[in-house]
Amino acid sequence: MLLLASIALEIAVAVLAFLTALRGRRYLYGLAFTFAVYVVYDTGRLFGWHVQEGAPSVLFLLASASAAYAVWGLYRDKT
Repeated sequence: MLLLASIALEIAVAVLAFLTALRGRRYLYGLAFTFAVYVVYDTGRLFGWHVQEGAPSVLFLLASASAAYAVWGLYRDKT
């Protein structure tokens, strides 16, 4: 039950970040991507998907890089 709540919250954050990015804060695409990765990972855990060893590490590396990009954009944003 907690995993379902987590997935729902991750989806909400990803959608809100994406919609905000569409309004001109392009760096928030990074945050949307990060939470989309979390959704895929947690959905895979929920359904017991088996993935190639190392694939989650690559996904989380990309997610961390995109989150860093988003935070850097927030830091530089002057509005």
